[in-house]
Amino acid sequence: MMKLRILALLFCGIFTTAIQAQIDRSTMPKSGELPEINLGEPDRYSFKNGLELLVVEDHKLPQVNARLVIDNKPIIEKKPGTASLLSSMLGTGTENMSKDEFNEEIDFLGANVSLSSQSAYASSLKRYFKRVLELMADGALNPKFTQENFKAEKDKLIESIKSSQKSASAIAGRVSRALAYGKDHPFGQFTTIESVKDITLDDVKNMYRNYFSPKNAYMVVVGDIKSRKAKRWVKKYFKKWKEEVPPSESLPEPRNVQFTQVNLVDMPNAVQSEIYVQNTVDLEKNDADYFPVLVANQILGGSFGSYLNMNLREDKGYTYGARSRIGASKYASRFYATASVRNAVTDSAVVEFLREVNHIRDSIVKPEKLEDVKSKFAGNFVMNLEDKSTIAKYALNIETNDLPEDFYKNYLKKINAVTAEDVQRVAKKYIKPEHLQIVIAGKGADIAEPLENMTYKEKTVPVMYYNKKAKKVDKPVFSKEIPEGVTVKTVYDQYIEAIGGREAVEKVNSMMMKGNASVQGMSINMIMKRTVDGKSLMKMTMGGNVLNKVVFDGEDGYTMTRGQKMEMSEEQIKEQKKSAGLFPELEVDEEHKLEAIVPVEGEDAYVVSTAEDAKAYYSVESGLKIMDKKTVKQGGKEIVNKGKFENYQEIKGIKVPMKMVREYGPQTINIEMKEVKFDEGVSASDFE
Repeated sequence: MMKLRILALLFCGIFTTAIQAQIDRSTMPKSGELPEINLGEPDRYSFKNGLELLVVEDHKLPQVNARLVIDNKPIIEKKPGTASLLSSMLGTGTENMSKDEFNEEIDFLGANVSLSSQSAYASSLKRYFKRVLELMADGALNPKFTQENFKAEKDKLIESIKSSQKSASAIAGRVSRALAYGKDHPFGQFTTIESVKDITLDDVKNMYRNYFSPKNAYMVVVGDIKSRKAKRWVKKYFKKWKEEVPPSESLPEPRNVQFTQVNLVDMPNAVQSEIYVQNTVDLEKNDADYFPVLVANQILGGSFGSYLNMNLREDKGYTYGARSRIGASKYASRFYATASVRNAVTDSAVVEFLREVNHIRDSIVKPEKLEDVKSKFAGNFVMNLEDKSTIAKYALNIETNDLPEDFYKNYLKKINAVTAEDVQRVAKKYIKPEHLQIVIAGKGADIAEPLENMTYKEKTVPVMYYNKKAKKVDKPVFSKEIPEGVTVKTVYDQYIEAIGGREAVEKVNSMMMKGNASVQGMSINMIMKRTVDGKSLMKMTMGGNVLNKVVFDGEDGYTMTRGQKMEMSEEQIKEQKKSAGLFPELEVDEEHKLEAIVPVEGEDAYVVSTAEDAKAYYSVESGLKIMDKKTVKQGGKEIVNKGKFENYQEIKGIKVPMKMVREYGPQTINIEMKEVKFDEGVSASDFE
């Protein structure tokens, strides 16, 4: 038997080698025949109030979903954030049901219902769909806007905006849109804390009344349902929806910048630079250039194997991914390419973006690259057709974008007809290297000077500065020269003097602090204990249950999370020893370096590097420690853990921060100290 198996393997090997020998690898394989596209036609119904219904029957699974889309012209919000508040308030109760009753019934039916300012969605098993459609209609047509819900949603939105202010990615996204389209264009408007505070409940009601209208509404129903039945149910539940003509305003026309430039937004705590390279375009789906543009963008930055990704990620290692997109809208569009890169390579990455943008314009794409992109389009297109909702989506696109009826039937033929010359032609037409806006959100102290000295094709690219609200500003002061005679020791001495003086702090042997932490609306009790000889305890509890506990006895320690105990590693013990004691500033560690004077929360601060990835910030004016920061690697990304120290109060002659704000990446924890004691409430058993 063993001999037979060996002979079989040898035979397979010889047979495979023979086949490989017959393959001419110098010749690219010919593309197969294009698959025939047979798109099913949805059944269409029109209602008197203007609502259009499209139904696609699919009886494979006992499920049905309905999607409502209101195809209004983009809205210029007088108070940006109104549409967002309207979306969040829809579905929070109706005139017929409370919020809890509404949500509980949806959960009981195992269904999904969501509502927004311009759309609605519902899905469920076939047997429950009639009731679920009725619930969606009730939520959409009979909303109950209460002052209580309005205030709650308004507070949530303000907190969300505050959180996004710390994200370089979020800032780069919104500033790039504002600069591309203009802040007075719907696509360029963004929500601010000030604009949200100005919004009233009447503003939300008026937006709903003016724009939530069946005049431009389409509903798509897909699933295990007969078309006539879908029509009957939609007519029953949506017949009272009154037709209103939404207000219409002329939209401002976006304009490209006069010359290529860098628009830099300083984000002092950013560990990566967020780059957008962009220009506006005039392109719609029904334009003859649409299909060549799709192919060109896929080659430039639309896939893993694109020019941009293979350069910036695979060749240079600057980023985890670089992508591009060329929009096609009947209102306004833009080309943009984007990536998140390390601070140190920001200027180099911009140069590579410019090279690839010019490459696709100046060079003919290789035949094998073009064929590969076309093949992937065909594969993805055919695969998407397996989902019956795709047919409904395509039908909706034809209606809302004024496309010919055979647009999707001829989709692959149009893609396959694109030539290398077409790719170069549309790249030259829609990508404008002489009018590019390079929007970057990043740490100005690290990236501004290299960007100002950056050259491409022996020319410098001007750098202009903007704030987080897309307003042009003067170049920020990133750091100031350290005065002669100022050292780490003088900074530490000033801090010790500011909190009470060396004589007072050297008398203290232990410290106990109790407080409350607020995390995503939850209240957590905290207790921290430390001793002069390096012992420490940190315990977090909620409802009497220990969530987390960290104990260090000066030489060894452990962490305990939800009852699971884990001994500290050598690296963790080393870190604990570095921060041991009550007032580390009493002694100067030779590894600590004074780096610069930088602005922090509106005041100048000395920056002391305490480790390769950790810094402490001390107020130049008061001497108090106002912030610390540590960079950690997690999931392949660098995340900043930052702490701010506020509201110093004197306890037995020593000043202590009674408020601390800890930021772990996007997560913020607010800590309020309720009790602080020196040389009380600490015993040896705390560190066992």
